Amino acid sequence: MLKVTDVEYMGGYSLVCWFNNGQIKYVDLEQLLKFPMFEELKDIECFKQFGLDGTLFWANGADIAPEYLLENGREWPPTMAAEPAPER
Repeated sequence: MLKVTDVEYMGGYSLVCWFNNGQIKYVDLEQLLKFPMFEELKDIECFKQFGLDGTLFWANGADIAPEYLLENGREWPPTMAAEPAPER
């Protein structure tokens, strides 16, 4: 069963989530704020007061499935694109 084992607030509506399968993902949750359950979290101070119990949750009852976070996140840390070779 997939679980979030750790989370770090990164600013705005973004978090880095560590999963029990070893993956780490950077997730921007701003797109969820349009849904009624998450509307209260537009207040950034409310958003930052998340809890962790295998997944993320908030005092208003909102929570997010670990599968959503994993599928909608980007690899973390980001990989550096190779720089082009200098012209000769």
